[in-house]
Amino acid sequence: MDIRVTAQTTPTPAEAHADPNYAGPSHAGPNHVGPTFVGPALLQVASASNPSSVAGAIAGMMRERGVAELQAIGAGAINQTVKAIAIARGYLAPGGIDLICVPAFVDVKINGEDRTAIKFFVEPRRYGS
Repeated sequence: MDIRVTAQTTPTPAEAHADPNYAGPSHAGPNHVGPTFVGPALLQVASASNPSSVAGAIAGMMRERGVAELQAIGAGAINQTVKAIAIARGYLAPGGIDLICVPAFVDVKINGEDRTAIKFFVEPRRYGS
């Protein structure tokens, strides 16, 4: 199965307000349009995904949300994900954001079939005080 790079769909206003992660307009600037979410959307990466495009999505999510989650199934998809994270580090480094990545195994169901995926939690490096 080939999984394309996709972000979670934008919810309707009613769905957004029902979402426990919805932060509401008080967390957004006065010119903000649409819901503001706390927490990451999930990017699903395939072996055919372009690492530069995925890196751009990671960089955008890091700037917008501060964290990103990616999921990959299979060696090719995992390879593209790791390359994308490395490229995204280069995109964000000039702005002072140094990325770290924490991988974890997750069980997912695809078409009723149990599969093991690797989820990559990407966040900025936090230095001790």
